[in-house]
Amino acid sequence: MGYIDFPFVARSGGDQRRFPSHGEVLAYLQEFAKEFKIEEVIRFETAVERVAPATEGGSGKWRVESTETEKRVRRDEVYDAVVVCNGHYIEPRLAEIPGISSWPGKEMHSHNYRTPEPFKDQVVVLIGNSASAVDISRDIAGHAKEVHVAGRSNPADTYIKQPGYSNLWMHSMIERVNKDGSVVFQNGQTILVDVIMHCTGYKYHFPFLETNGSVTVDDNRVGPLYKNVFPPELAPWLSFIGIPWQVVPFPLFELQSKWIAGVLSGRIMLPSKEDMMNDIKSLYATLEAQGIQKRYTHRMGIAQFEYNDWLATQCGCPGTEEWRKEMYLTTGVRKRTTPETYRDEWEDHHLISQASQDFSLYTH
Repeated sequence: MGYIDFPFVARSGGDQRRFPSHGEVLAYLQEFAKEFKIEEVIRFETAVERVAPATEGGSGKWRVESTETEKRVRRDEVYDAVVVCNGHYIEPRLAEIPGISSWPGKEMHSHNYRTPEPFKDQVVVLIGNSASAVDISRDIAGHAKEVHVAGRSNPADTYIKQPGYSNLWMHSMIERVNKDGSVVFQNGQTILVDVIMHCTGYKYHFPFLETNGSVTVDDNRVGPLYKNVFPPELAPWLSFIGIPWQVVPFPLFELQSKWIAGVLSGRIMLPSKEDMMNDIKSLYATLEAQGIQKRYTHRMGIAQFEYNDWLATQCGCPGTEEWRKEMYLTTGVRKRTTPETYRDEWEDHHLISQASQDFSLYTH
């Protein structure tokens, strides 16, 4: 998952596991920033409060208003271009549950989950079928009285006890909740519940950004964006990094960044505004024809590698290594088939060997 020219490898004295803790990922990012002197150009502890087209300085300029929180220093500056990189794992997305306003239990989002101990002897329902629900349900099963996972994509009659657990069940989606604390599932099961945890992802959220309607968020579709990066009406002076999800993030961010840098420098030319809009309309039409809802517009999965290779071609740099693609696919399969052991047991030593050969080009 590391940046292409700065391999994410085990550090001496660090977390040596193949799937390390978040602390190890943070340490990697800090080392990356130090290596390339990125910290020198970052204003830490600074809140960006408003980004809007500037009325002075010529077409395409942007006014950026910010506050350095600790020193309480306010700034009002004009820039040639703005790249939005605020991430999309901050504003929780909650499932709509009939009766929830009068349900007496505790409701929370996985964003606020830290440790399993607070759920000791409680009955917990998690909503979601993705990584957070899978990981957290298993994490708290050793402490909670019962754990129930409800998934919208599960068949209506789903009621399955998870192998290896005495207190973990899979269900269809919640049908409603009641004032007496009970939760009714579509499969007909009714259970008294202490906590409902939404493992339902996040909303794209740009409260600081003003574009006069040129960029909107509609059912979690950010658009219109050419190749998930440039809004045609405001390109190239406004762009976005990190919009796609269900991806290997850092290599994708890196290629998007290189593309944007190439465009802003004048080395890479964008298509015309009309051609970019036509490309976007074609994408939307394809998604609709495939029955894919708006909120999944930016979900990539396996399609990320074709996207990454397209970006690499634009930038004139190598595409995604074959070992990285194969490792992503095999890990995904193993995560679904052996969720308890996929982190610690694997049979892809040939891929590790190929990765190590590539990494040797960048490590000393």
